[in-house]
Amino acid sequence: MARTTKSGKVKQSELPSTLQRSDDKAQRTYAKTLDSAEEQYDDAQRAHQVAFSALKHTHEKVGDHWEPKEQYGPSDAQAEGGRDTNRETAGGVDANSSKKHLYELATRLEIPGRSKMSKDELVEALQKANNRKSAQARKK
Repeated sequence: MARTTKSGKVKQSELPSTLQRSDDKAQRTYAKTLDSAEEQYDDAQRAHQVAFSALKHTHEKVGDHWEPKEQYGPSDAQAEGGRDTNRETAGGVDANSSKKHLYELATRLEIPGRSKMSKDELVEALQKANNRKSAQARKK
């Protein structure tokens, strides 16, 4: 099912809830990539993976939505890989960003103990905080 209209507008009801709360660029990136991937692949799961991978090059998940990244590029080892890559994903956290940036996000999300965390621990804590915020937003 197409996520965009013929004129290129995104169908809000066809987007995951985290994208419905995100900016237009995030929505268009995901929707257009998903539409294209669904035409190319005969596998819905693969199409969604491709769409999220494209999104992770331009946006990062912060709480219950996606925000533009400071620099274009893959967010984690899975997004860096090709078709047959099967690595851990950071769930939208830009694991390739600096520790300083991750710490700033942890501060925004009020993650306790962040000042003593390593970069990997910050990524994991942000991923958990994002999942909690998304679950809370879905209940509203």
